[in-house]
Amino acid sequence: MRRLARAFRKHRWIAADAALLLGAALALFVLYQTGIWEPNQPAAGSYAVRGVDVSARQGEVDFARLSAQRVRFVFLKATEGAGFRDSRFAQNWDNARKAGLKTGAYLFFRFDVDAAAQASNFIHAVPAEADALPPVVDLEFYGGYRQHHPARAQVRPMLDKLLPALEARYGKPPILYCTAETYGAYLEGAYARDPIWIRSVGVPPERPANWTFWQYSDKGRLDGYRGEERFIDLNVFHGTEQAFEAFAAGQPR
Repeated sequence: MRRLARAFRKHRWIAADAALLLGAALALFVLYQTGIWEPNQPAAGSYAVRGVDVSARQGEVDFARLSAQRVRFVFLKATEGAGFRDSRFAQNWDNARKAGLKTGAYLFFRFDVDAAAQASNFIHAVPAEADALPPVVDLEFYGGYRQHHPARAQVRPMLDKLLPALEARYGKPPILYCTAETYGAYLEGAYARDPIWIRSVGVPPERPANWTFWQYSDKGRLDGYRGEERFIDLNVFHGTEQAFEAFAAGQPR
């Protein structure tokens, strides 16, 4: 009986510890989903240059107000595929530049749309301004492609057509926005001239080591926008203020 009692107490403590851990994990998950807790904030706080990326989902944006919160740069959604254009892009582009923010635009890449048509859509939507940040190709899995990834042999030729077309128009190698999955699937070992903007919202990025921008949170909260999306994506630049100014001026890293 004593053995049974000891075993019962032992398993009861194990169950209690497991319940506490589960409760703590659930609490952290809730805090993250509501934007109260940002797991990457301490690591990201060591970088001097902060920025955001926005689309029409953030609604009307007060870029001067964002700038007052130490935001130095902004990437704006411009196009998706061959036909879609963000409804607020032109307004956001003008207002962000007027507020003195370093401004860039991104193309959401579609795996099932001709690369030349995607380039054309972006080029017709985004002005070629010498002081703008390089154009961005947003390469991430979406919809059914999250489970069924397109083959490298399909995607690489599309990028080989898209990236030179954008560089020819804007005079700078495009930035490649990616997740760890798309980086490993399509970018690793290639496109060395193109800066990497890595998305890693749970932990600091492990690779590539030479990333240029890091999207560390998709649950940011700042004053200065009102739209259907209550959160805003937060980013940092990998380098000093001086290095950022040099990058924005088009100097190679």
